[in-house]
Amino acid sequence: MSKAHSTQTESAQADQTQTDETQAGDAARTEDESERARDGEARTCPECGGRLRAEDGETVCAGCGLVVSEYRIDHGPEWRSFADDDRNPKRTGAPLTRSRHDKGLSTEIGRSTRVKGRKRRRLARMRRQHNRARISTKRERNQVYAFTEIRRLTGALSLPDRIRDHACSLFTSAQNEDLLRGRSLEGFAAACVYAACRVAGVSRTTDEVTEAAKATADEQSAAYDALNRELGLPVGPIDPAEYIPRFASELDLSGEVERRAREYAAEASERGLSVGRNPSGVAAACLYTAARDADADLTQTEAADVAGVTPVTLRSTYTDLRDDGDE
Repeated sequence: MSKAHSTQTESAQADQTQTDETQAGDAARTEDESERARDGEARTCPECGGRLRAEDGETVCAGCGLVVSEYRIDHGPEWRSFADDDRNPKRTGAPLTRSRHDKGLSTEIGRSTRVKGRKRRRLARMRRQHNRARISTKRERNQVYAFTEIRRLTGALSLPDRIRDHACSLFTSAQNEDLLRGRSLEGFAAACVYAACRVAGVSRTTDEVTEAAKATADEQSAAYDALNRELGLPVGPIDPAEYIPRFASELDLSGEVERRAREYAAEASERGLSVGRNPSGVAAACLYTAARDADADLTQTEAADVAGVTPVTLRSTYTDLRDDGDE
């Protein structure tokens, strides 16, 4: 009796186990089918039903060109792997930058006010030793100082990162050509920033750079002359029209005045009125002339101050513009 009851119990348990496995298998198949259905829907265009393809982080329909998704998040690893470079080259890190003497590859030991006593002194010794190893030659020390000054200057002048990187590249080229001998690092840093602005067509005057720099105007001028002479900078005459948008914004002039000033600047260049003259002064004269045409409230002193020239200089260009216009 007991043996028969035990056999029935085992049979019931086996049937229950088989039923559970069957239900689990059915659920798994249902889930797989649902997932395949979702994948099938995801691979078709919601507009035309065409095939989708992924490229450059975007999912685009090959038929109608509809962008289904973009800016996909990279779910790859954020850690850096050096042990298995051959097998797993995937790693991320900070980008290289020309504004650091080591391209931004080195590390720094940070500071903290929570560390006290012996541990703080030990960290200070480690920091000194680390800096000595990171900056071991005079050339690297000069680069660190000059690049720091260039970063400060570009920040003070609200210049983009491309100007900063180009200025650092110019300083490195000047070092390679041995142009720094007998000249100040501050002057060369300011000259590199001004040269990068000239090459990129960004309107900044020498007075603006000198005002923000730690060097004198003579030091900056001598360094820029050496850069231009020895490196052959691809710079040409400055177009006065480059200064007009910034000057118009600082003087709070209307768009109509700015547009008319651009026309005056183009006329001045065509007639040779800007030859031998300060381009920022020509731009200020064009703005003043356009403001007079529009009856805007702008004095010669205000226009001259924003350009860093004297009212006499502005008045000379203004007179020539009016004379040519009358003819």
